[in-house]
Amino acid sequence: MKIPLHYQLSNYDCGPTSMLNAIGFLFERETVPPEVIRNIMLYSLDCYNTEGKPGRRGTSCSAMMFLSSWLNDFGKLGLLPVSSEYLSGELVFLGQQSRLSDALHRGGAAVVRLFYDEWHYVLFTGEKDGNIYLFDPYYRTEAFEQPDIQIVHDHPFEYNRIVPSYYFNNEKEQLYSFATPDIREAVLLFNKETKLTADNTIEYFI
Repeated sequence: MKIPLHYQLSNYDCGPTSMLNAIGFLFERETVPPEVIRNIMLYSLDCYNTEGKPGRRGTSCSAMMFLSSWLNDFGKLGLLPVSSEYLSGELVFLGQQSRLSDALHRGGAAVVRLFYDEWHYVLFTGEKDGNIYLFDPYYRTEAFEQPDIQIVHDHPFEYNRIVPSYYFNNEKEQLYSFATPDIREAVLLFNKETKLTADNTIEYFI
């Protein structure tokens, strides 16, 4: 059984929350081993603020890279049919020849780092008709000033925002942008049992 995706509990845990949401989006609750949950929480929230307080600057790119590698190895052991790939820099973009777009069209998910009011992690779960379907773990009730960003409440297992794709490739530090290519980051995740390929779908994204 699938469960609804959830929101972060503080101003800092968008990273682990989005990684856990990726697992919840891809897998049935009964199939998720507890060590996956334990390790996502154990290795995230590793950044210290200027006062030396742990976790007060969220989760580092290094931690996300490690979690991606760990999940991929966990999948190779046959303990959960998960695969993961870490992307950084100019590899993180949307459009033709994008590995990120390709993953979304093959039933995968992506935890991406982007700009909100500050650096922030969200979960991409789909791409369609020039829009990205995502779950933003930062709970928000008021509408955005931007009229083309939709807040969605009736798809709790998949997404809570629909955002036009052009926001993300923007190189400036603006709402939902990946910003400067050299600091971009994304973790691609798949359920290997439901991953689409050229052999099992006519909608495979080239």
